[in-house]
Amino acid sequence: MLQLYCGEGKGKTTAAVGLTVRAAGHGFPVVFAQFLKDGSSGERVVLSALPNVQLTPAPERMKFTFAMSQEERTAEAARQTRLFHQAVTLAPQEGLLVLDELCAALTNHMVPLEEVLSFLDGCPDTLEVVITGRNPPQALLDRAGYVTELCKRKHPYDQGLGARCGIEW
Repeated sequence: MLQLYCGEGKGKTTAAVGLTVRAAGHGFPVVFAQFLKDGSSGERVVLSALPNVQLTPAPERMKFTFAMSQEERTAEAARQTRLFHQAVTLAPQEGLLVLDELCAALTNHMVPLEEVLSFLDGCPDTLEVVITGRNPPQALLDRAGYVTELCKRKHPYDQGLGARCGIEW
């Protein structure tokens, strides 16, 4: 089944991490891939220590897409597409595949939507797939068994406070 955690609110990745912990705790194999994120997210340390959880590699540092030159965007799109292919190749027949911030990679034209849909349409029924991020394409919403939209009502960023280590990243 496909689960989407989307919306403007904080907690999409956190929800995916929670489900990863639950699945791994029950002995299910999990593949966890993060798109448009670098390796500095704190959840990676904990997830890498869990049995049954396989993280895909992440660069040490990464620019936001709006700060990339056209040349950097082109190279990053190729890397993001390779990351998607790696994640789905590693995905277990039975278990959990988390594609964190794949919606952002789709919105920024870093991963072709057609390839994602083709994978989803052909993946085994015994594989639970979680996709997170803002503005999921309608085609993902149509295929999802779960859609959880997190609504931001108030956020410290609105008051000019930046992301805090251990809380927002």
